Amino acid sequence: MNLRRPNSNDVTETSNRSKNVAPNSGLCTRCIDGCKGNCEVFKSSFRGREVIYPGPFGEITAGGDKEYPIDYSHLNIQGYALGAKGLPKGKEGNPDNTLFTLVNTETEFGYKNKVKMRIPVFTGALGSTEIARKNWGHFAVGAAISGITLVCGENVCGIDPQLERDKNGKVTKSPDMIRRVEQYRRYHEGYGDVLVQMNVEDTRLGVAEYVINKLGVETVELKWGQGAKCIGGEIKVNSLERALELQKRGYLITPDPLLSENQAAFKNGALRQFERHSRLGFIDKKGFMKEVERLRSLGAKRVTLKTGAYTMRELAMAIKWASQAKIDLLTIDGAGGGTGMSPWGMMEEWGIPTFYLQSMAHELCTKLAENGEYVPDIAIAGGFSTEDHIFKALAMGSPHVKAVCMGRALMIPGFVGKNIDAWLKEEALPKTISKFGTTKEEIFVCYETLKKKYGKEVDEMPLGAIALYTFTDKLKVGLQQLMAGSRNFNIPSISRSDLMTLTEDAAKVSGIPYVMDAYREEAIRIIEE
Repeated sequence: MNLRRPNSNDVTETSNRSKNVAPNSGLCTRCIDGCKGNCEVFKSSFRGREVIYPGPFGEITAGGDKEYPIDYSHLNIQGYALGAKGLPKGKEGNPDNTLFTLVNTETEFGYKNKVKMRIPVFTGALGSTEIARKNWGHFAVGAAISGITLVCGENVCGIDPQLERDKNGKVTKSPDMIRRVEQYRRYHEGYGDVLVQMNVEDTRLGVAEYVINKLGVETVELKWGQGAKCIGGEIKVNSLERALELQKRGYLITPDPLLSENQAAFKNGALRQFERHSRLGFIDKKGFMKEVERLRSLGAKRVTLKTGAYTMRELAMAIKWASQAKIDLLTIDGAGGGTGMSPWGMMEEWGIPTFYLQSMAHELCTKLAENGEYVPDIAIAGGFSTEDHIFKALAMGSPHVKAVCMGRALMIPGFVGKNIDAWLKEEALPKTISKFGTTKEEIFVCYETLKKKYGKEVDEMPLGAIALYTFTDKLKVGLQQLMAGSRNFNIPSISRSDLMTLTEDAAKVSGIPYVMDAYREEAIRIIEE
């Protein structure tokens, strides 16, 4: 079975001419001299490196579509006809106090200074990509009113056109970072937090010192990697002047904007964009522990860590070092997730898929706990979008997994709401929306709920924020239903026994019982009584 057909995909705006395609190469079985395209080899023959990336940059997000042998669809959720876990202390379940609307979906993370969230979900890292920058207000306000955590990704200060630095090259003012933090805080109500992520360039620029001391940011996230790629963060740059400016700030810019041939190619229109790349990080235990202590000495109340789809060795390092450093949250991002800009082939072909990575993480966390050591709170990321995904990730990683990190799924409502706003003004609503109404009050099912809470101020909120709130409300209600059906009335009560695998291969990888074995001993005991 071929898990991925290469050489054409909507994400690279390519397609095969023929319906008959060689499965391994992705080339048409009959490749014709004179073909007008448009497979990846065809397009790469004149656009070259452009075809490496999903596009157009700044207008899309991309997610891998390789079909891994095992994923979360190989799990099903157990249902029960009796019992109720997670009810208030001293309460026993009955039909009246186990309504699904009474399920408590709140979660928290942190070693000492806990962060509560209304649902066990938070955003992916929304950093220096254009799609994150131009839609930030929708994401920030939406996350705040939803009571979830928002992650401000890497390189935000570094690419800020209005960045101000001192004589040592350290940031003294970043209007874009100020905007990002303030837009979230305006509606923050004690649930969730804004995390600011740090990579190599951010550390050199003094971003931690700036956001902690000048902006009052309480949580800083160290970044080892992500699921979409195993190299540093990337964006595209539309002007030669901007490329040269970022190069002077210490970034790798390709093709080199200083070379005359690249300047000529840009001038004549053949070269349309430059690329800004971040450096690879190099981890070592001593340096990691020292950096965590440095951030805390600066005033950070919480330090979190994000790692990518690396080998089990690096995963063990992340878990063990996070334990020893008393990290407040460790986010583990598996392959198959999404991105604003990552090499498409890398997204498809590198790293450990989320299901396998979470299985490894659970094994390692269990060993750590058996040794009596602190297990950091864990979040799992990489391809999640629905309430059943949330339940399965929490159950599979119980009791250590506290939340799911959703990247693209939490960005889509921001786009939808923003575009509805534009379509309303243009009187050009598509039928998929106009069938529900022609005003925002009619279209958004949660609009009146927010209006009751915020009054006239809701009319000034970006519609993308209202859309994000509406989507998270759907996740919450759906999760409540799944939890009630599995007799779990708060998040900590969810356990691995609430899952079964539908294939023996999934059982072998995850350690979750195969459907024919789950609760078998109890069943036989009942029959033999």
